[in-house]
Amino acid sequence: MSRLILFNKPYGVICQFTSEAGHKSLKDFIPLPDYYPAGRLDADSEGLVLLTDDGKLQHRISDPRHKLPKTYWVQVEGVPDEAALEKLRWGVALKDYKTLPAQVRLMDEPGNLWSRIPSIRFRRDVATAWIELILIEGKNRQVRHMTAALSFPTLRLIRYAIGTHTLQGIAPGEWRPAA
Repeated sequence: MSRLILFNKPYGVICQFTSEAGHKSLKDFIPLPDYYPAGRLDADSEGLVLLTDDGKLQHRISDPRHKLPKTYWVQVEGVPDEAALEKLRWGVALKDYKTLPAQVRLMDEPGNLWSRIPSIRFRRDVATAWIELILIEGKNRQVRHMTAALSFPTLRLIRYAIGTHTLQGIAPGEWRPAA
């Protein structure tokens, strides 16, 4: 029987069990042997990481062929208009590839959002907005590249859900078994 845990990865933590270059790692939060992340989040991103002790389940979760949707809450610099959102919906041409179409909508700042340490840069004369972006692929720093390509740089990136699993009720740095 495979086991799955949900972890709310804080900003600055790397998605591996070995520390490197002054970053905390999964080992600093998850004291369980033989668990491995099913996919990754870069150190500058926060949010849901699934970990399992089952290699087949790990592959099924992280392999793009299974098209498991991943939901991101993204704070961007500027306020995307409908034309920019439509480009995300159809896929964005990046340097090396064109992204698959995404589901996207403007959203209010998430309720009960924890403070990020360090806090994001604040510029009084530059508006920011939150978008919800749902992808079925997950290339390295893809969300950041997509928003930057449309001139809306990502300020804060939180993965809220992977498939039906969400961050609901999990504080940063905490984990719990999947239901």
